[in-house]
Amino acid sequence: MMLKEIVPVLRIFDVNKAKEFYLDYLEFKLDWEHRVDPKSPLYMQLSKHDIKIHLSEHYGDCSPGAALRIKVIGIEAIHKNLIGKQHNYSKPGLESTPWKSEECCLIDPFGNRIIYFEEQDS
Repeated sequence: MMLKEIVPVLRIFDVNKAKEFYLDYLEFKLDWEHRVDPKSPLYMQLSKHDIKIHLSEHYGDCSPGAALRIKVIGIEAIHKNLIGKQHNYSKPGLESTPWKSEECCLIDPFGNRIIYFEEQDS
């Protein structure tokens, strides 16, 4: 038996805001969308490099206010790219932590935290 990957599910309330934040701002790619019928809530998968995230409008799938930590290489370049976009609702900083990482924290329009981090040499 072997564990392979984890795919977090984040709650969203507005598809257009979710797509603006995750696709335009964070540069994830839309892999697929699913609705049971045209009026039902949306469930979709996004990806970027080896990371997959599911976003759901479905009540009860998950709670808003979750936090994801995404390990990266090149945190300073990621931070510079995000700041350069001048997003109206996000001005992430870059922080050195006591646990020897550099971190860039963003909060999506639904209260979920996306934390990019790069471990630093001791």
